[in-house]
Amino acid sequence: MEETEFRRRCSEALEELRRNLLSLSDEHGFDVEGEGEKLEVLFEEPEEATFVISPNTPVRQIWVSALSTSFKLSWSEKAGAFVLDRSGETLSQLMSRVLSQQLGTPVTV
Repeated sequence: MEETEFRRRCSEALEELRRNLLSLSDEHGFDVEGEGEKLEVLFEEPEEATFVISPNTPVRQIWVSALSTSFKLSWSEKAGAFVLDRSGETLSQLMSRVLSQQLGTPVTV
């Protein structure tokens, strides 16, 4: 994938994720900071933590740092989304899973 195409798809994916996270943040008690190149999800409860979602342009991936793990998602034409290769989860599905784990309650992004 060309860099300009990656940047466009990445920007769209991160903006959609930011909007979805903002709509969930008050209900679930976390903050969302940043836009464009990097998003951070900040938690004070049940324990202080930060999730970081950012593009890695040279390898054409979105990287998510959450729960002491680095998740690397690549674009899938079939899914029409950034996908975690080892599980097949889309970015939204992955974020739903890690948010649910962090908060101890089901969250759907």
